[in-house]
Amino acid sequence: MQLTTFTDFTLRTLIYLAVEEGRRATIPEIAAAYGIAENHLTKVVLLLGQAGDVVTVRGRGGGLRLARPAREINIGAVVRRTEPGLALAPCLGTGSCVIMPACGLKPVLAEALDAFLGVLDRYTLADLAGRSRGGLARLLGLPEPAGGEGNLRPDRIA
Repeated sequence: MQLTTFTDFTLRTLIYLAVEEGRRATIPEIAAAYGIAENHLTKVVLLLGQAGDVVTVRGRGGGLRLARPAREINIGAVVRRTEPGLALAPCLGTGSCVIMPACGLKPVLAEALDAFLGVLDRYTLADLAGRSRGGLARLLGLPEPAGGEGNLRPDRIA
């Protein structure tokens, strides 16, 4: 199973914005930090804006920032939005198979997908960005956050 590049860029954009929550960033700035194309990020930002995860401000001094606190952005919900056809096999989506009525694989794959999404549901953007906020800031070329390194909350470690 592999998430799409669109989902990857969506999560990376959110992490970038969460590292310095409240600060406005631009698409060119985020694209340069990750070494990805601006036109891909434009589509990502459009979806994030429609979903209410980011606020965009046009014009001079504009940019984008998180629309709500990182702790309120659930990773499982983001992945479900960006992967609407997520299925481990065609029979879990819109496909069919001649053995589907008697197949034991479909319920096992459905359970595996539920488990995968269930793990993502336990995490928020704050968990991802807070794991090593200072390290992320350095790697992304952002100012060091006040308060030092964040850590993944102990209650989130399985």
